[in-house]
Amino acid sequence: MTRIPSWLWGLRSSLLETAYPSTCLLCAAPGHAGMDLCAACREALPVSDHACTRCGLPLAYPAPFCGHCLRGPPPFEATWAALSYTSPVDGLIADFKFRARLPQGRLLGQLMADVLAPRVVMPDCLIPVPLHRHRLRERGFNQSLELARPLARRLNCALIHDAVIRIRATPPQYTLAATERRVNLRGAFRVAPGFEAGHVALVDDVMTTGSTLREIAAALKAHGVGRVDVWVLARAG
Repeated sequence: MTRIPSWLWGLRSSLLETAYPSTCLLCAAPGHAGMDLCAACREALPVSDHACTRCGLPLAYPAPFCGHCLRGPPPFEATWAALSYTSPVDGLIADFKFRARLPQGRLLGQLMADVLAPRVVMPDCLIPVPLHRHRLRERGFNQSLELARPLARRLNCALIHDAVIRIRATPPQYTLAATERRVNLRGAFRVAPGFEAGHVALVDDVMTTGSTLREIAAALKAHGVGRVDVWVLARAG
């Protein structure tokens, strides 16, 4: 596969910015730094000051791990979250994910890449959380894959969209209570035959209980992957 040089991506972005100046999607002011977001709104985006390094859960005080991970650590080694899942981030995600508003998706992908690229431990590849084929047909796109694309370009890292396959359709996680979410996903994912990697990063839009990411990480570990990290756009408290 031919890789597009980074300078060519930069030239393309400059030309597009000149022809179509960016506008803040939150307040309609002129965009900043090539984003559809002004500098003031960018500065005001919610972030967690302290978080569990294992599962990304926001904490009220500095600590390496939350109580849940001390009692029973998840099958992934670390979680990095770009933003907190509160207003206005939740609205931007909903517009992108459920209303197919692609400018919101482009902005969220840029934000995720900007925040995470300097912080994360480089994996062998990125794996977006897969959708079942029925859900993919309904929605028309996989939001996790669209968020992973700018990350892969920024890090010059392989993006393998079919490393994990969702083989069982399940009710959406957000419709279920926390205690039902783990059961809902049992046996829902399969690692593609022949996939090999020592260290992977799972990419998703929102992490709430982490049940989906736990199930995929467990499947990857059972397949022989040595380390699984989680990269999410937003982490719920």
